[in-house]
Amino acid sequence: MPDISIVIPAKNEANGLASFLPILKALYSDAEIIVVNDGSTDNTSEVCQKNDVIEIINKYSLGNGGAIKAGARCATKNIVVFMDGDGQHDPKDIERLVAEIENGYDMVVGARDKTSQASVGRSFANRFYNRLASWMVRQKVEDLTSGFRAVKREKFLEFLHLLPNGFSYPTTSTMAFFRSGYAVKYIPIIAHKRIGKSHINVLKDGMRFLLIIFKIGTLFSPLKLFVPISASLFATGVLYYFYTFVTAGRFTNMSATILSASLLVFLIGLVSEQITQLVYKK
Repeated sequence: MPDISIVIPAKNEANGLASFLPILKALYSDAEIIVVNDGSTDNTSEVCQKNDVIEIINKYSLGNGGAIKAGARCATKNIVVFMDGDGQHDPKDIERLVAEIENGYDMVVGARDKTSQASVGRSFANRFYNRLASWMVRQKVEDLTSGFRAVKREKFLEFLHLLPNGFSYPTTSTMAFFRSGYAVKYIPIIAHKRIGKSHINVLKDGMRFLLIIFKIGTLFSPLKLFVPISASLFATGVLYYFYTFVTAGRFTNMSATILSASLLVFLIGLVSEQITQLVYKK
């Protein structure tokens, strides 16, 4: 095992940290273990002190992504492992993630199986997100929202300014790595039942995830979103023109408006694609 930094965002996860930090310390005694206390009101600090790990304290909650960014800035090792503080991730799997980084991958993600999903709704949503992201980046995304991953620090820091402060840092970082042509690999893991109550609201955060995927899609692959919309509008305009020509024998203003909108959407997508190419020119 090379020297690694292990970053753990935690908001009121004292029970989870107490369960696996001793195991983490025993398995990776030379690792730099960083717990980002994201405005916790429980005894997270006491658990960190007891286990002799580095603690970064946010005076108020910045969100999971904000905690990840704080930990990534503090990390000093070339390889950084991110894992949740709720006890879901098995510390023994870290060695498997890091081994693939040593084999040349830039990011290695622990992909949860069906039995590791918190609920049927979460499982369905994750499958939908995975397929949508796979279509956008033209690579198979096996677990878009997994928070258990190992990365090369210098490459992860390239996208730090893109990461939102909420729960979607895995989504953004995954699509950013794929868009930049960095090597990403998924390895299967089994996630245990979390200790304590989840901070994620399925409906509220699910819609937020969906919006973020579209936002990231327009940032990394604009034509993937704009072309289908443009094509749909164009087909609608043509069909409406055919209908009015057959029924009224004329070309209506509505047809002209729809066809013009399809052209504008396509041109916006084309310009966005050129901007994206300039951003990733290096």
